[in-house]
Amino acid sequence: MRHTDAERPNPPEWEIHVMSADSSRPALLGGEPIRPQGPPDWPLGDETILDALREAYADGSWGRYHGERVARLEQQLAEMHGVEHVLTCGSGTFAVELALRACKVGAGNEVVMAAYDYVGNFLSVHAVGARPVLVDVDTENWNLAPDGLAPAIGSATRAVLVSHLHGGLVPMREIMELAGRFGVAVIEDAAQTPGARIQGRLAGTWGDVGVLSFGGSKLLTAGRGGAILTRNPATAQRARLHLQRGNHICPLSELQAAVLMPQLDRLAERNDRRLRSAEQLAQMLHGATGLIPFRNRPMQESLPAYYKMGFQYDAEAFGIGRERFVTAVRAEGIAFDEGFRALHVERSPQRWRGVAPLAQAERAHRGTLVLHHPVLLGSDEDLAQVARAVQKIRCHAPLLR
Repeated sequence: MRHTDAERPNPPEWEIHVMSADSSRPALLGGEPIRPQGPPDWPLGDETILDALREAYADGSWGRYHGERVARLEQQLAEMHGVEHVLTCGSGTFAVELALRACKVGAGNEVVMAAYDYVGNFLSVHAVGARPVLVDVDTENWNLAPDGLAPAIGSATRAVLVSHLHGGLVPMREIMELAGRFGVAVIEDAAQTPGARIQGRLAGTWGDVGVLSFGGSKLLTAGRGGAILTRNPATAQRARLHLQRGNHICPLSELQAAVLMPQLDRLAERNDRRLRSAEQLAQMLHGATGLIPFRNRPMQESLPAYYKMGFQYDAEAFGIGRERFVTAVRAEGIAFDEGFRALHVERSPQRWRGVAPLAQAERAHRGTLVLHHPVLLGSDEDLAQVARAVQKIRCHAPLLR
């Protein structure tokens, strides 16, 4: 049922301060958007990247098969992560497949992974001829829950694939201890969390192989690209052999490496800023019934990174459906999106195995919202605009149903 403004109940305390200019009708219903210029652009304008592009043009390396920049980037990544071997490639998705092959995952094997994860990881398991085994996710951050691993590991299990998603962190020490007990490899997908710290180590350095992505919207971006990290020389050699078919079959270019190195230099600074902004925004939204930021379990020496800031959305508590919320908040100029579709919902049951109910993954499928990271590098006013847009929609939820 639709209500007039006069019929609306009194708003909760957290909404009262928006009953001003921002309490006009939602943009979706013809009102003025809070952020008419739309979300912040990504990637950012950066003179150091422009300088790197000019240098690559001047020395001609931008069009060469081989040059020094890819090798320098791999060395820089190795030093940053404290690993001996880094191999770059053409995409983060291909890097996951490469990691699986380097860990000797193939036909007839199984790979345990979260039921809520990027579909490309699921398809990469199939690409090597293996079968995904789906387990449930944590109640607070909807990332892989370690408790579900032991029952899922069987005689055909070759690896566990762990992703850190939407500012969530998986406790890797527990994962590694359990995997070691069963003698299976761990592939740690840090595509969304380069530079994050988990129990004293950088994301991507706990597993037998770590994965990075340099896709167009990522924290480190070259439009496309990826890398694997490992300390094991035999694992690295298997990956190299797969990449070489008379030439590197899925390379990162010299030009991509050129633009990544300046970003790598600023990654820690920008991650720290995004983290502080995510904490500030969580405080601004405190009390927004039905919209709860992902929460990580307490872990010493751990700091998340935010490619997407994840939220658990309860449509009934907030007052409108998730899809309608996204449409309304994007009309205000704020870059919220729905999360992934859970794998057990999206993919045929013939393509995966499960060993337990996937209740939390079901919740994640229906209730994940993500905020794109560029606004977290903005000003206090940029963050306040996000909060005001959420509050405005909450205030007018009856009109938006």
